[in-house]
Amino acid sequence: MRLHWNPERTTVSDQNNNTCTLEHFGSEAAAEAALRSLKDCSECRNCAHCTACHGCINCTHCSYCIECTESTWCTYCSHCRFCDACADSSDCRYCSDCCGLARQVSHNGQLQERFVPHINHIDQVIYAVTQRPHTLQMNDWHTCDTTHCRAGWVVHLAGEAGYALEELHDTALAALLIYRASGRPINPSRFYDGHHHALVDIRRRAFVW
Repeated sequence: MRLHWNPERTTVSDQNNNTCTLEHFGSEAAAEAALRSLKDCSECRNCAHCTACHGCINCTHCSYCIECTESTWCTYCSHCRFCDACADSSDCRYCSDCCGLARQVSHNGQLQERFVPHINHIDQVIYAVTQRPHTLQMNDWHTCDTTHCRAGWVVHLAGEAGYALEELHDTALAALLIYRASGRPINPSRFYDGHHHALVDIRRRAFVW
């Protein structure tokens, strides 16, 4: 990994536009170490020991988060803030737009299990339905009964329970929970891929167990 300091040597960045500041970490060595600890993250600032996150700030030991702020030990979060204090927990999971309805999902396991449906062989099912012409449209959750985006298809194929979950939360979080309940957790950023990249990842997952 090649690191780049800005001319004033106050900020260090890498090829994925992650940045760490001297002010936040206290020394050049600490800032560089934090930046090197990130794995497949992008556009994050002052984070450390995180994996596959995007656009996060001041997070630690998080995974697959998107635009989170000051999170600690979070997993599959989206647009969260201060997740280490969400419902007084330091172990948030599958959150979205914290703090709010997601607390019910993160901190009430019985409620989560009761209302989250699963789809057998979900990756193979999604691959099969999206191979037909004009069935996948990534710029809208639901276009019609036969055309959805990736997350929309997951909700649709889960039936009434899927739509009930979508109404309780939103399409992305509902699809995320259904993937998890189906035994195939997914990075939520995949729901925002363009058409080509979505098809590539759908195919990859369908043939990787």
